[in-house]
Amino acid sequence: DRVAGGPNDRTFAKENKTAVIQWVAIFLGGGLGSLCRFAMSKGFERIDISVLPMATFTSNLLSTAILGLLAFRFSNQLNPFWFSFLIIGFCGGFSTFSTFSYETFLLAKNGQFVWAVLNALISVAACVLILFVVSKQFK
Repeated sequence: DRVAGGPNDRTFAKENKTAVIQWVAIFLGGGLGSLCRFAMSKGFERIDISVLPMATFTSNLLSTAILGLLAFRFSNQLNPFWFSFLIIGFCGGFSTFSTFSYETFLLAKNGQFVWAVLNALISVAACVLILFVVSKQFK
């Protein structure tokens, strides 16, 4: 349908370049978020304060707070690169639903059913509450 060199080629090239930039931004932000998540877990290895997986809980809380702040306060000011880098990439890499699920499963598997349920309820409720509070601050 398209003719080479036609007006649609410039539009396609611009859209394709924007898409590639967004993919790179997500890749870089996700890598940085994952490294921060790894550093968080290493830092919590030295502190044994709870049966609950505190590194995962803390990184999910912080990631949710960062995402909420960016989404509710700055989303209109972020160009596609920074939106992709920070919100999709960094927050996606820093938070960890799969680890949260696995650690909750391990608690249940090891007979710590109350802790497993508490971990799930507290984690989800705290993250949703953070988003609610942040959204009210930047309404």
